Amino acid sequence: MGWCFSFFGDCLLFAEFAEMYFSVKETRSFGFCGGIWVAAAGKMCYTKEKSFKKGDLAMHIPGCPTSEMEIMTFADALTAAQQPCEEYDVSRWLYVPNTYGEYRYILGTKGEKPLICVGVNPSTAAPGDLDNTLKSVERVALHNGFDSFIMFNVYAQRATRPQDMEQERNEELHRQNMAAFDYVLSLSEAPAVWAAWGTVIEQRNYLPDCVRDMIDIGHQRGARWYTAGKRSKKGHPHHPLYLRKDSLLEDFDAAAYCDSL
Repeated sequence: MGWCFSFFGDCLLFAEFAEMYFSVKETRSFGFCGGIWVAAAGKMCYTKEKSFKKGDLAMHIPGCPTSEMEIMTFADALTAAQQPCEEYDVSRWLYVPNTYGEYRYILGTKGEKPLICVGVNPSTAAPGDLDNTLKSVERVALHNGFDSFIMFNVYAQRATRPQDMEQERNEELHRQNMAAFDYVLSLSEAPAVWAAWGTVIEQRNYLPDCVRDMIDIGHQRGARWYTAGKRSKKGHPHHPLYLRKDSLLEDFDAAAYCDSL
C-alpha cells in the first residue's frame, strides 16, 4: 500500500493508493503544488522547478524521457551559471545548470583544490540544500586535504531511485555530461577523481560505457582515481552515504575495474 499526494495551496492531502510510493504508478487523482509535481492522466509527472519535500523526505521522479526535451549544452549552462544569482552565492557554488530541472551536470563548491566525486546520477540536491550523500562527500573531501568538492555523475538525469532512470542513454545528454567532466578536470593541475557510484552502476547497461568514456577523458587530463571504503564483492567502489567522515582515499585502477565488468 502506498500514497497518492495531492496539493491545494499550502494544504497537503493524503489519499491512500495501492503500490505508489517513490515510483511512477497509476493514480486516480490530480495533485499540484506550486510547480512541484502533478499527478494526472494516470501518471506521476514532474515539472522542472523543485523536488517534492515533506520533512526529510525528498525525491525526484522523472517526468519524461530526456529525449523528449531540449538539452542545454554544457557551455551554455555554464555561462548562465557564472552570472549573479539571487538564490545562492555564485562565488561559493558551482551549479550547472543553475536552475532545478530534469538533469544536472555539476554541483559543488569552489576552491583551489577540489575533489571530484562521481556518483551514478543526481537526485534533489542544490546549493545550500545538500542531501546526506553530498554532506558526506564534503566531509570526506575536507578530511583528505581538499578545500572543496564537485559532485559529478556518470549520467546526468535526475532520479532519486536509480531504477527510475531511462532505459536508453540519451546520446546528446551524455555528450554534454562528458563536456562537463572535461571542464571539472580542467579546474585542477592534478585532478583527483573519487569513484563513488556503488553497486548502482549495475542498474543500466549503458552506465559502464559512460565510465569508460570518463576514463579516456581523465587520461588526457592526467586524472588520478580514488575510492574510499570497502569495495563490493564485484569490485564496485563504495557509495559515500555511510562512510565515516575520517575515511581515507585509496588509489583506484578505474580502467582495470571497467575491464572486469
